[in-house]
Amino acid sequence: MDVRVEGRVAEALRRVAPGTELREALDSVLSANDGALIVIGDIERVEPLCDGGFRLDVAFSPQRLFELAKMDGAILLDELCTTILRANVHLVPNASLPTAETGMRHRTAERVSRQTSALVVSVSQRRNVVSLYRAGRRITVEDVTVVLAKANQALQTLQRYRIRLDEVMARLTVLEFEDAATVGDVVLAMQRSELVQRVAREVARYVDQLGTEGRLVAMQAEEVTANVTEDHTLILRDYLVATGPRQATAARAALSEMTQEQILDDLAVAGVLGYPPSADLLEQPVRSRGHRVLRRIPSLPGVVINRLVDRFATLVALSRATEEQLDEVDGVGARRARTIAEGLRRLRGSAAV
Repeated sequence: MDVRVEGRVAEALRRVAPGTELREALDSVLSANDGALIVIGDIERVEPLCDGGFRLDVAFSPQRLFELAKMDGAILLDELCTTILRANVHLVPNASLPTAETGMRHRTAERVSRQTSALVVSVSQRRNVVSLYRAGRRITVEDVTVVLAKANQALQTLQRYRIRLDEVMARLTVLEFEDAATVGDVVLAMQRSELVQRVAREVARYVDQLGTEGRLVAMQAEEVTANVTEDHTLILRDYLVATGPRQATAARAALSEMTQEQILDDLAVAGVLGYPPSADLLEQPVRSRGHRVLRRIPSLPGVVINRLVDRFATLVALSRATEEQLDEVDGVGARRARTIAEGLRRLRGSAAV
């Protein structure tokens, strides 16, 4: 899913998540077996589509919205859902706009969302379902128990993926210190890291839908994914052929836009890292620049890490440097040089265990 679209979907789901006043109103409508059509925001472009109804301009409350929904027309809310602007409105969107819906309320909702940037909420009286429309995209609001079950299942998958990622990263660290890492090892680490982040985004979508009911899931997911995003970026900075923060950002974006099949294609991932295709590409040796390992040394500023990488170029050279050689780097000093040397020895020893 496109990152921008994913952001719009997440924002829409947060609007109607459990614990919000809007969700309270929608639950009341559903309980009464009523229908509703609610338009939120982009009033300037929505107003020309309105016919009839009456203006209110009153403070929003779940009870008021529930009572107004008993009428057939649409209800207009401001962007922040703090004011009910109009009620019992007949919406007349452009009839030539495409729609896959069949019911009148849902057809109108989809077309209004295509013609404006408003969030349109449609409650089906017959099916007892809440649907959100944003830019023509439909999102069905599922029951909390169903979403919670899916969230827990996704969380279990995330935990398994994280265990596998930790195994791959530990092995990569050993190979880095032994100067035995290959393109294939780096590709595997990138794949596992990307997969963990994708499952984490899926869990985050469920958390958005759960609202106040999703706090425990959110806390668990945050604990499981600790440092994954940072390590992902640091691996890119360690192994990209064209090095630099901007190149790492661009590569990260390219990886996130790849399909599931593409991310599992070793050569495709290697191509994003900048390695030209060859018969033995995955077996080719590579050397870490040391960003990821140095970041694991406490109280070591990013600017100092960059200077160390610029000075020694590879982790192998860094790990073999004496304290005197480390001290020569601007911003290090004798005390920090000792900390770096001891930190690298500690990390090499713990990685080998």
